[in-house]
Amino acid sequence: MCASHNPFKQLAAIDVSPYVEKKGPFTYLSWPYAVAQLRLADPEARWEVRRFDGLPYLVTEVGYFVEVAVTVQGLTLSQIHPVLDGRNQPITQPTVFDINTSIQRALVKAIALHGLGLNVYAGEDLPTHTGYGGEVLTKPTEPAVHDSSPVTAIAGQITEKQLSYIQHLIRVTDSDTESLLAYFGFESLESIPRNDASRVISALETKKRAA
Repeated sequence: MCASHNPFKQLAAIDVSPYVEKKGPFTYLSWPYAVAQLRLADPEARWEVRRFDGLPYLVTEVGYFVEVAVTVQGLTLSQIHPVLDGRNQPITQPTVFDINTSIQRALVKAIALHGLGLNVYAGEDLPTHTGYGGEVLTKPTEPAVHDSSPVTAIAGQITEKQLSYIQHLIRVTDSDTESLLAYFGFESLESIPRNDASRVISALETKKRAA
C-alpha cells in the first residue's frame, strides 16, 4: 500500500461483491477473501485475537463476546463481536466452532473498519428481518423537517457533540490531527461526515485504551 495514497479510500474502492455470501436474510463477506485483499494492499497488515484472562472470548451476564484488532499502516481498529447463531441470536452455550466462527466474523468486520467491504454491513443494525407473527420490520420513516425548524447541524455533517469528543480524544491521546485527517481522507475535522465520525472515534478510543 503506497503511503502517498489514503489507505481507507484504497481499501474501500475494492469491489467485494463477487465474494459476498448470503445466509438467510444476512450478508457476509468471505473472510479468506478479506484477509487476502488486505495483505495484497498492505503486506505488513496484522491482526490479533484479543485475550481475556488467557481465553479468546469474554463471558458476561448477557452472553459471550470475542474481539479482533486489525492494524493497517500503523492504525489499529478493533471489533467486538457477540457469539451468535445463524439467525444472529446470542448462543448461551457456544461450542469451539461457534467461537471460531465469531472470531472470523469479527476479523472481517475489523478489516471493514479500514474500508474493505464496509458497505456490506451498512444498515446491519437495523431490524429489517421478519419479526413476530411474520411482520416484516423495517427502518421507521423519519419525520419531515420543516424549513422553519431550528437545526444544529447540516444533514450528513458531523455533529457538535461528535466534533467535541473527537477533539477531546485527540488531546488525551496526543494524536496528530493532520496525520489523522490524512489517513481517513478528510480536509478538516469539521468536514467529517456524520456517518464516518464513528470510525474516527473508534480509532482514537482504541489508541486511548492501548496507551
